[in-house]
Amino acid sequence: MEDIVALRNLVLAPYILKATALIGISRRVGGNQFRHAFSTLGILFDYKYFNDSVLLKASLIHDLLEDLPSTLVDEIRHTDYEGFQVVDLVLEVTRQEGETKPDYLQRILDKGSQNALILKCADRISNLTDLHRDTDSDMKIADYLEQTEKYVLPMAIKVNRDMVVELTDMIKKRREILNRMNTKPFDW
Repeated sequence: MEDIVALRNLVLAPYILKATALIGISRRVGGNQFRHAFSTLGILFDYKYFNDSVLLKASLIHDLLEDLPSTLVDEIRHTDYEGFQVVDLVLEVTRQEGETKPDYLQRILDKGSQNALILKCADRISNLTDLHRDTDSDMKIADYLEQTEKYVLPMAIKVNRDMVVELTDMIKKRREILNRMNTKPFDW
């Protein structure tokens, strides 16, 4: 009953409108960043984060500042009564200029708030779902899986054991696919 009340009172529309700016940002695998934002939100719903409106709102715009640096941060801060908290969380999971990917992930792992860790895990689950051999080289996929294991899995260990299970399973399955494809010829 508490979850129903939380969802009934959740107002995402202003953040959805902000996220529509991501429609024009393509993803390597096809589609766009707007759909990825909704995928990340869906993953948080799947893990029953119904009562954390800041986390849910931030999931919709978590890539906005990185993908569209011209975004007016102050405008987002004044979106609603949680706007400042939403922006703080988005900034926490935004890769800083000049920050390498490993440094970025290490920063979140070491210094990230609980919500930053949860959001990064949901984001990575969405990204792993979109990881395909037809858009990424085997080396890039292997590196991404290694990076997930080294940085994101420890984040999940800190915040959500079920995410640990899903991430571990996704890493294992994608490695199995890579190994199968690299050891057997295609069987048409």
